[in-house]
Amino acid sequence: MRLITTQLARKGLLVLSRAAAFPALLATSAATWAAPGDAVVDEAKRWVVNMTEGVTAVSREIFDLHMLIFWICVGIAVVVFGVMFWSMLMHRKSVGAKAASFHESTMVEIAWTVLPFVILVLMAIPATSSLIKIYDTSEADIDIKIVGYQWKWQYEYLGEDVSFFSNLTTSQDEIYGRAPRGEHYLLEVDEPLVIPINKKVRFLITANDVLHAWWVPALAVKRDAIPGYINDAWTIVEEPGIYRGQCAELCGKAHGFMPIVVHAMEEQDYNDWLVEKKKEAVEIAKMNELILPLDEMYARGEEVYLQSCAACHGVDGKGGVGPSMVGTAITTGPMQGHVDVLVNGVQGSAMQAFGNQLSELDLAAVVTYERNAWGNNMGDMVQAVDVLNYKKNQ
Repeated sequence: MRLITTQLARKGLLVLSRAAAFPALLATSAATWAAPGDAVVDEAKRWVVNMTEGVTAVSREIFDLHMLIFWICVGIAVVVFGVMFWSMLMHRKSVGAKAASFHESTMVEIAWTVLPFVILVLMAIPATSSLIKIYDTSEADIDIKIVGYQWKWQYEYLGEDVSFFSNLTTSQDEIYGRAPRGEHYLLEVDEPLVIPINKKVRFLITANDVLHAWWVPALAVKRDAIPGYINDAWTIVEEPGIYRGQCAELCGKAHGFMPIVVHAMEEQDYNDWLVEKKKEAVEIAKMNELILPLDEMYARGEEVYLQSCAACHGVDGKGGVGPSMVGTAITTGPMQGHVDVLVNGVQGSAMQAFGNQLSELDLAAVVTYERNAWGNNMGDMVQAVDVLNYKKNQ
């Protein structure tokens, strides 16, 4: 009895504290609505708890379906709870009500069976129509293969010879609280996925290592990325803009650090971008033939390391999920073994094969950096041609 009384007292204090805070909330709201227009919009967005309407026809249809089902549920709740509370109020013992004595009612049993069935059928009709549209990936104008890695995305434009990785660009200082967080904290990348508007784009989604999920709410696209299996989805974006998403499947230590950024643009702008990406691929191939000095290779290697390796081995090279890189048999041993680990990975461990993820130049640069950073000071340098020859001779 004492426990029940204590719980009731606590609930009463909670209600009173919320009631006391209500005038302050009203004052805050009044001040917010008196603020400039942008501040009002930002504050309104901050308090939104509903799903987004999105920027595609399918996303809006999903939103409308969601609201339809929501209001049906609200209507059912109003009727059920209304009858329940009315019965409790009008047939209470204090007004002399006496409970009727009966065993069953066939009409009532038929009603509470047929009525829910009819409601479910009426809900299923628009839901089925939407599902058919969601899974109709036929007649796409563009096919893009999406591969999830720990912890980044690879995008390959099928038939265009364009492929690249998309990595988080939020700085370590922001992540660890040493610098103010930017506007798009943990939702910014070095290479966004670029698509044209008003074109049907089909996504072929898979993974290289563990389960991931490619999710962009504004496009109403969310598909699991499963190693050895391909899921497909599609979208037609109607408005140019930048739309952000995240991996939605717990995939390890840096699950929260593999954002998705989709840049939808006019068709002509997209075509221009595609031409530039093809030129970049040619330039990268030419760079693999260059012989760079140690300081340039070291600087480039540090950049690649922070982007692709630091999540596991630590910014300072002292390890974390992965082993330390300071004075180890890999970073101070034979260079060929070091290159082999980066190119082919380590079977049975979290060490991925980066041979197809990084260019020969970047692989050579990161080996050079690791062998000379954190006091390793080996004085060694690897060039892109060395990595290329190693791959050919495997």
